[in-house]
Amino acid sequence: MTARLHLAGEDDLVRLLPLIEAYHAFEGIQQDDETRRTAVLPMLQGSPHGAIWLIGLRRAPVGYIAISFGWSIELGGMDSFIDEFFIRENVRGRGMGTEVLTTLLPQLAQAGVKAVHLEVSPENANARKIYAARGFKVRDQFHLMTWQP
Repeated sequence: MTARLHLAGEDDLVRLLPLIEAYHAFEGIQQDDETRRTAVLPMLQGSPHGAIWLIGLRRAPVGYIAISFGWSIELGGMDSFIDEFFIRENVRGRGMGTEVLTTLLPQLAQAGVKAVHLEVSPENANARKIYAARGFKVRDQFHLMTWQP
């Protein structure tokens, strides 16, 4: 199976929202449909703050990856965060996650991204192995901390 990537647009919202809902259920993320839709729509409308790619066939995607963009003085410019990365459970283990990263990371670098960050559960050994194989490293001297109003 190939992990074709398609930059998602507003017309893809109807296919994307069920995937996001499935990811949130998988991760135990509590979010209502309207909040989810409000958070995703600007990314589909060309916001400079992020983008979402559908994975697989555009008409019947099997996953998505959402990237947000920021800026880092320490890292020398634009950085990004893999905000959400999901592939349906029934097609996992076929190399699509690796293929997505192998395709997308060089494209982000070519666009000027100096670093890509992500969060991964310590219990998710498969994901950690895939990320490590693509060059992601734990920054032991730093810990991601979050504030929410």
